[in-house]
Amino acid sequence: MTATGTPIAVVTGASSGIGAATARQLAAAGYRVVLTARRKDRIEALAAEINESGHQATAYALDVTDRAAVDAFASAFRTIGVLVNNAGGALGADPVATGDPADWRQMYETNVIGTLNVTQALLPALDASGDGTVVVLSSTAGHGTYEGGAGYVAAKNGARVIAETLRLEIVGRPVRVIEIAPGMVKTEEFATTRFRGDNEKAAKVYAGVAEPLTADDVAETITWAVTRPPHVNIDLLVVRPRAQASNTKVHREL
Repeated sequence: MTATGTPIAVVTGASSGIGAATARQLAAAGYRVVLTARRKDRIEALAAEINESGHQATAYALDVTDRAAVDAFASAFRTIGVLVNNAGGALGADPVATGDPADWRQMYETNVIGTLNVTQALLPALDASGDGTVVVLSSTAGHGTYEGGAGYVAAKNGARVIAETLRLEIVGRPVRVIEIAPGMVKTEEFATTRFRGDNEKAAKVYAGVAEPLTADDVAETITWAVTRPPHVNIDLLVVRPRAQASNTKVHREL
């Protein structure tokens, strides 16, 4: 999976939503994208789409919470230009008093330990590139709590802290660390997954919001940050739709 001349960008959670959109846009920006996710059929279809468009993509089925599998994946690379830690997600919207610890554990494993696993495993290849970039997709949830969101807020706070701490620890090395924190993004799966397939509950998240962010909006933001000159680091970029002033203040036209 090493390439000569063309920089490699690894995107986790690339089977749908922000991950898939980011893979398309990074490929269009000149990267050879490596798509990882658990759903092999999805990423293979996306890789075929990108390759047919004249760009370069490879699919690799991967569970970011499986450290042995992540290490095996990382062993295929000598250098990598970009790592986008996008794999994550939310489960449930229960209050702390009744939240399911299994949901909290799963969110922490994917959003935090998954990000840690892939970043640790690929950091040597990013360093070896002489101009590497680590992107951590956190969330505005990692910057402000809200009722019913404690499990997800805790997980995204963990992801945020990985980015902040890593940036301190590797300063002086040729690797940038960028945190992108999206607010309300309407994708085909995020809210539906959070509410376990309850489409009615999922729809209420976006009810009356004229234009929530799209996956393409966030992907464009990621691609812009990644393609800044090497000496420019976008430490943190918070991106929300105009209708959202905070996690708890959203204009709805009902």
